Amino acid sequence: MNAPRLFRLALALGLVVLAACASQAVQRSPRDQTLYHYVSAVRWSDFDLAMGFIDPALLEAKPLTDLEKERYKQYQVSGYEVKSGSEPAPDTYEQVVEIRVVNRNTQVEKVITDRQTWRWDAEAKRWWLMSGLPDLDATR
Repeated sequence: MNAPRLFRLALALGLVVLAACASQAVQRSPRDQTLYHYVSAVRWSDFDLAMGFIDPALLEAKPLTDLEKERYKQYQVSGYEVKSGSEPAPDTYEQVVEIRVVNRNTQVEKVITDRQTWRWDAEAKRWWLMSGLPDLDATR
């Protein structure tokens, strides 16, 4: 086998190995997966989907009214930035998030500080948001 052909074969084999390594999915923890999907829902202003992350006991005790649901539709999320996160207990995660929202009617942007508390439900094998959806009346 001549040198250029051997080089191309080695290069092709190296690319196949690199592609195989790159295709190995990075395994996220259940908490990180949940937070990723929640951020996606909020970032796309899909508060109906975001409600699915709220602890069912909290939703049962204090369900959102139709007026509150309509109010969330009035806002477009323009930014979502996690400022801090901590684990105060093994099955609890807290984070502070800065959310920028634009009122669709007035085009005025405001910044909301959302203090989130998440808890691990071992029975359901998932994380639940205990603090509810962001308070649209809150500001920094």
